[in-house]
Amino acid sequence: MPLTPEQKAAVASWVAAGDNLSAVQKKLSEQFKLSLTYRDVRFLVDDLELTLKDPAPKVDASDVSKSQPAPKTAAEKPAEKKSLLDKAKEKLGLAKDDTAPADEEVGEAADLDEALPPGGASTLTVTVDKATLIPGAIASGSVTFSDGVTGNWMVDQYGRPGFTKVSQPGYRPSPADAQAFMQELSAALQQRGF
Repeated sequence: MPLTPEQKAAVASWVAAGDNLSAVQKKLSEQFKLSLTYRDVRFLVDDLELTLKDPAPKVDASDVSKSQPAPKTAAEKPAEKKSLLDKAKEKLGLAKDDTAPADEEVGEAADLDEALPPGGASTLTVTVDKATLIPGAIASGSVTFSDGVTGNWMVDQYGRPGFTKVSQPGYRPSPADAQAFMQELSAALQQRGF
């Protein structure tokens, strides 16, 4: 659909005023009763050889003489890829607080170590299935906690652990059992190449 010179002038003034393609599309519809797709408006602006104003100026990355942004602080850095053990600890509520001072972290670890049976060993057992038949799972197996509660676990393709069945509904393992489970699970999966 060809535009009249008046309509072309209006589009040019809108683009010069800083309107984006969506705003131009809306104004064409409201003022001239023209129903154009977003792509049609894009082609129209190109055909009229108009340049849209960029809301944020782009920095030339090839010019190293320009100032570089300040290094990101620890809080601003993107989260690093978490290990299977870290993900599972978070799921079980054992994730450490990254903002806590190092002394507090050592204290928390010592508290968990004290909760384990003497010698640091746990009576918890973890087994890994030889073949995983659960859709979406990369590994599965079973666990028997120190208090005798049993469960079936799985790790999905994103590395998220979860329980598929637990012998006692609503069961939450003790912090010591949860930590021991994650350690045993991590070791068993590493032996299998995960």
